[in-house]
Amino acid sequence: MVRVLKDNDAQNREKFLERLAKKADRPRHTLTADPFLPLNDLPETTLADKTPEELLELAQVNSEKIHVEFKRATTVTLGGLLDEYLIQKKAKSLLLPSFKANKWAEYGLSTWKEHLALEKVYTWKEALGRENLENANKSDVALGFADYLLAESGTITAASTKEQGRSFHFLPTHYVALVKKSTILPRMRHAIDRYEQALQQGTLKTSNINFITGPSNSGDIEMVLIVGVHGPLDMTYVVLEDL
Repeated sequence: MVRVLKDNDAQNREKFLERLAKKADRPRHTLTADPFLPLNDLPETTLADKTPEELLELAQVNSEKIHVEFKRATTVTLGGLLDEYLIQKKAKSLLLPSFKANKWAEYGLSTWKEHLALEKVYTWKEALGRENLENANKSDVALGFADYLLAESGTITAASTKEQGRSFHFLPTHYVALVKKSTILPRMRHAIDRYEQALQQGTLKTSNINFITGPSNSGDIEMVLIVGVHGPLDMTYVVLEDL
């Protein structure tokens, strides 16, 4: 992870862009020379007037349209809901992120993960390197923390971190995303603004940000939609209504 962050720093990006300009035999194009002027403010204002409750209702409707199982819970009921989910999926193995204890406590899961009756519980850790990919590939279920849920599209977002890397979200058979009601946003623009601010303030360091809109699917064969082609075969969003 450290190497990836270093490879993507500003100095390396400038060297890369300078090399491209030299190969193309033309000067670098910059926004300063051709400033972007938006035609309207629709990206910022669409759905921006919705209340948190209205965004929750809209997020559920649009998530279910893309074949996501949408559940609601509180920090008191979440542990029982997850237990029932693991039984329903007949899960034998589970992949968890390595966030610190205060993160689990915030969601009411301080002791939940210590009493799991599964054959194997993996934890995504930076020190494991590529072994994380093998563990993710062997996991029946991944339980991840999403940063935001976009009401307009039913998309969850999750920045890759040392606690849950990119493959965390895509290799296990089933995927569960925990989302706070307070982090349901109208649409993509609002999430991007928050990520940009966090990156500029240095509170977020990441090599990529995942925007995941439901389980994988394909309509390539005779226009018949097949859900669960690769990556997680199905996805479940659990919204914590008291957070």
